Amino acid sequence: MQSHSEYQAPPGCPAHNGGGRLPMHGSEFAAAPEAFYENMRQYGAGAPVELAPGVEATLVTDYAAALHVLQNPDAFARDSRRWRAWNEGRIPMDSPVLPMMAYRPNCLFSDGAEHMRLRQAVTDSLARVDTHRLSRHVDRVATYLISQFSGRGRADLVSDYAQLLPLLVFNDLFGCPAEIGDRLVFGISGIFDGIDAEKANEVLTEALLELVALKRATPGEDITSWLMQHQSRLSDEEMIHQLVTLIAAGTEPTQHIITSALRLLLIDDKYAGGPHSAGLLVDDAINDVLWNSPPIANYAVHYPVQDVDLFGSGLRAGDPVLVSFAAANTDPNLSVGRQTLSKRAHLAWGAGAHACPAKDPALLISVLAIEKLLNSLPDIDLATPAENLTWRPGPFHRALDALPARFTPVRPDKRAGGAYPSFGNTAGNAPSQHQQKAPQKGSWWSSFLTWWKV
Repeated sequence: MQSHSEYQAPPGCPAHNGGGRLPMHGSEFAAAPEAFYENMRQYGAGAPVELAPGVEATLVTDYAAALHVLQNPDAFARDSRRWRAWNEGRIPMDSPVLPMMAYRPNCLFSDGAEHMRLRQAVTDSLARVDTHRLSRHVDRVATYLISQFSGRGRADLVSDYAQLLPLLVFNDLFGCPAEIGDRLVFGISGIFDGIDAEKANEVLTEALLELVALKRATPGEDITSWLMQHQSRLSDEEMIHQLVTLIAAGTEPTQHIITSALRLLLIDDKYAGGPHSAGLLVDDAINDVLWNSPPIANYAVHYPVQDVDLFGSGLRAGDPVLVSFAAANTDPNLSVGRQTLSKRAHLAWGAGAHACPAKDPALLISVLAIEKLLNSLPDIDLATPAENLTWRPGPFHRALDALPARFTPVRPDKRAGGAYPSFGNTAGNAPSQHQQKAPQKGSWWSSFLTWWKV
């Protein structure tokens, strides 16, 4: 029997943190979030958490309570200018969670009539996307990316494939010419990687300003042009912040769906015979991910309009309340009927007025990307024991660091035959003495456009 002095409190246990708030940052939470969620439930519907050093919030882990928050915008607002701690100067200016929580004039951080105006512009523009065109472009991008590593017999399916594919596809949807698209890839990737995020944000903002100016002068058949032509009459500032949200919402969750579903297909006995008999198994694996390991695990930041009791948890006006989509989906109260719940009952896409508007293109891209990879490399397998896989730290997402895979090398077709070797491994992609780093990371878009014209 273990002595008291040898006892180790489980992750997420208040005893582990001196009885204080439960930290959602660092490697311990990333390694075992389920253990944290389990211990959080002892607080009731909402648990006291720390999103980053000095940033406190309540995390809703109960399914019914999560729906109540998501579906009652009059009581739980999204406008982060209500954030009391921020208004009182108690949030560090360099906090890593600020880019995801600070106010922006877009539909994610707005309420009431303003939200309806901005949201309508987004949903109407997305509705104009031709799914056949989207499918063709996913196939082209996937073919290109696979051609860059198929001859090696090994790849990291995160950095070599899933991270890049949605970004390149969305560059097409937003009508980006090569040079602007390069900087968008660099900017979005840098913000989510947390590497030189300030520089990445600067590059992204400048690129979007140029894109908006270009589309004002020469509109095309793309989401950027449709947004600015919408009857909502978006200003240039509103355009930029809508585009940031759309690109982020369309790319970051999509890459995590792709990698998490591929992980299941490669390691889970439920999918035995699995990756090589794609078909419905891909849909099943994606549904499994959305229920049990949603890509955006904890987000949907709300601010109670007034002090309120949420299913027994007291919440103060202006204090951030986040919904744990991951914990709500695995709420023990759902366990009996969970197997019969429909695919639409999970909360991975949110619910209510702020439900994700990019759900349909994200799902289509995910399914096509996975099927293309499995069909192109039919004997693909995990190149490391599953227990060696690690997850990126952070309170908001559920994201693999890497997904190393191996397969029989395949010679690309002539047109895809390696005109652009793997990114970062070729002198052709190296910056000259007079080049800045920014375009290098995004040179995938220029390379893809050149390859496609060959």
